[in-house]
This record gives sequence, structure tokens and C-alpha cells, in this order.
Amino acid sequence: MVEFTVHDESSAPAEVRSALTQAKKQLGFIPNRYGVLAESPQALAAYLAVSDQVRKSSLSTAAQQVVLLTASRHNGCSYCVAAYSALSAAAKVDPAVIDAVREDKPIDDPQLEAVHRFAAFVVDNRGWVADADVKAFLDAGFTRRQVLDILTGVAMKNYTNHLAHTPLDEAWAAYSSTGVQSVR
Repeated sequence: MVEFTVHDESSAPAEVRSALTQAKKQLGFIPNRYGVLAESPQALAAYLAVSDQVRKSSLSTAAQQVVLLTASRHNGCSYCVAAYSALSAAAKVDPAVIDAVREDKPIDDPQLEAVHRFAAFVVDNRGWVADADVKAFLDAGFTRRQVLDILTGVAMKNYTNHLAHTPLDEAWAAYSSTGVQSVR
């Protein structure tokens, strides 16, 4: 296995140290994912930029978290499932919604279920979503902009943690699910 360094604000390249310091201020720690991405200032900057755009999207906070958690689940990333479960809980997403996504079960809220289902279609089909599925999402009351906002959230889910075997942060350990597997 190739080892990747999990950088902190003292070991990271100079151009990303301020971003890591900012993350530590916001979250109380530097997520290991950020520490791994810090090896490449461009990779960390790209990840943070896309993350910022997801937060600014037309999707509700709960829908954003459903997209990120669904993409994590369907990509089989146990690190991300734990992280986005914790972040969803911190964002006050209903625990039943978090559990449903983690277990890949239907969500009782029809709007969030439409987001969950559509995000899963995007991931599972690598973006080749059938026109009927896009239409069903639009017919559920969503817009073309929200189709693209979901694509942005899915794009944020990279494979860094798979490649680097990123160790789970202690802050997210309570949300660990070692049994998370790809649903494909």
C-alpha cells in the first residue's frame, strides 16, 4: 500500500496552510481528508471550492447533505459516509433521513427521497441518467438548476479516501459504518 501523508498546518505546503488553519477554526480540527489533499494545493483548493459551491446551491441544506451522503454511500466510501453522517447531524438533518440514506432505504419525505433517488441514479450510472428519471425528478417539483446542483454535489465526492486509505477522524468515529459497501 502506498502511504499518503496526512498533513497539518505545520507540515503542509505553505500555500495551503491558511486553508487548513481555517478548517481547524471552523470544525475544531483538520479533517484527515483535507490533510491528505493538502499534498497537492490544487487538489485541496478544488475540493474546497466545489464544497463552497455546493453550500451556495439552490438545494436546501438537508438536500445538500442527502446528495453528499448518497454519493458517499453509492461510491462505497466508509470515510465519507461517517463524515457526512456527522456533518448532516450537525446541520440538524432528521436522524431518520440520515439512517435511511446510510441504509439505502427510502426517505419518508418525498422531496428528499426524490433527491436521494436522483443522486443515486447519477452515481450508479456515472451521469448517464435516463430521460425518464430526469423528468421524474423535475416532475417532483425540482428545476433544471437543481439537476445541475446535484451533479455538483456528486462531483465533490472524489476518490481520494479510497486511494489514500484516509484514516477516519476521531470526531466522526461515532458515525463509522465499516459495513458500508458500494450498492452497485
